[in-house]
Amino acid sequence: MNTPTTSTKRPQKISTDALFSRIQVEDSFKAKAYAALKEAILKMDLYGNPEPIMLDERELSDKLGVSRTPVREAVAMLEQDGFLRTVPRRGILVVKKNKREIIEMVQAWAALESMAARLITTIASDAEIKSLRPMFAEFDETHRPDQHLNDYSSANIAFHQAIIGMSGSAVLSDMTEHILLHVRGIRQLTIGRDNRAQQSIKDHLGIIAALERRETELAERLSREHTLRLAAYVDEHGDELFG
Repeated sequence: MNTPTTSTKRPQKISTDALFSRIQVEDSFKAKAYAALKEAILKMDLYGNPEPIMLDERELSDKLGVSRTPVREAVAMLEQDGFLRTVPRRGILVVKKNKREIIEMVQAWAALESMAARLITTIASDAEIKSLRPMFAEFDETHRPDQHLNDYSSANIAFHQAIIGMSGSAVLSDMTEHILLHVRGIRQLTIGRDNRAQQSIKDHLGIIAALERRETELAERLSREHTLRLAAYVDEHGDELFG
């Protein structure tokens, strides 16, 4: 019987010289400019003002403390991401979405957040789920959400982002990042209308209760229905909202 022998052949070293190139100083400035611009855009109340939001390349260069080249390159990257659009002779436009695009984004968020709710019931700790309740602890009959809209709007946005984050899914977080700016803006724009704040907190507390009881199907359904109501509201009132 032949005894199998262990190969002593050393692994072949493959040259990777052609795969990599040195990072230029300009590239690091471009990345930093991209990150700073994107962070600033994500903080904007994009739909709170009907006027277009325009940015100026020279002003951005001054504020960021870099030359205009990395700013221009960062703007090009953000154009590819769908956040900006360069308008000849006018400047850089922060992109707003139309009624149909907003509805589709909200519907997508409903699907993603309802999956996040499902995951929370299976992987989140009791302490993590319990941390959702203090977001709304200050609101009651004497401190109504519709009478303190700025405070409630902030709590509302924080709640929806917390649901995504608590899912433990990096993919869900990445998928919601590109629509967060628009969905958040529409939530801020509509929360003070037609008693939506009162309905919102009722929905949120129902979702939290289902998560606490680990009722997976119920938590998923309540989360989805809650966000789809926003999509339906935009569908009904979009002409008024987007003027």
